Amino acid sequence: MAENITVKTLTSSEQIEMLRTGVSNAVKGLSQMVGQDIKIANINLNKVQVKDIPELFGGPQEMMVAVYLAICGNINGHMIAIYQPQTAFDLIDMLLGQPVGSTKELSEMERSVLGEVGNIMGSFFLNHLSNTTGNSLQPSPPAVLMDMAGAILEVATVSVMEQCDQTYVIETIFESSDRQVAGTFLVMPVPGMDLIQ
Repeated sequence: MAENITVKTLTSSEQIEMLRTGVSNAVKGLSQMVGQDIKIANINLNKVQVKDIPELFGGPQEMMVAVYLAICGNINGHMIAIYQPQTAFDLIDMLLGQPVGSTKELSEMERSVLGEVGNIMGSFFLNHLSNTTGNSLQPSPPAVLMDMAGAILEVATVSVMEQCDQTYVIETIFESSDRQVAGTFLVMPVPGMDLIQ
C-alpha cells in the first residue's frame, strides 16, 4: 500500500477471524467451481479511509478490472473484487487451466468467468457472515467492469462517505498448484449496520 494512506489495522482477533474465514469460505467455493485446489497463500485485513481507496490502486486514473456485487438483506452495502488488468488475466488463465499469458483481453467469455467467480465467492463469503452474525445477507448479480479506479469506485464510495469515513480492505493472494494471483476485496456495509460489531 502507498505510504501516504491512512490505514488502521484491526486488532480484534475475533473480527479478523470472521472475515478471514469468510474469505477462506469464498475460496473454497471457487475451488469447487473450477475443480482444482485453490488456497489462500496470504491475507491481510485493514480498515482504510474511504477517500484513500483509489490510491490503493495507483490513483483514480489507473485502469482496473473489478467485479462488483451489492450486499442485500438485513445489511446493505457493496462488495468489490479489484485487480490490475494483467492480474485479472492471470486469474482467468489460472481458473481455466491455461498457460500464463493466454488471456489478453476481456471478451464475453472472460467476463463470464470473472462474473461467475464474483457470484460464487460473494455467495460463500456472505453465507459465512450470515451464519456468524445472524444477519440475512445475499449478493446481487455480479457486474464485471474495466475502467479507471475512480470511476469504478465512485458510486460505492460516495454512498458510504455520506455516513462514514472508513471501510474494510481485504488483500489476498490466491494460490494454485503452479501459480499465485493477488486480489483485493472491498467490503463496505451501510454505516450503522456494521458487519463487524
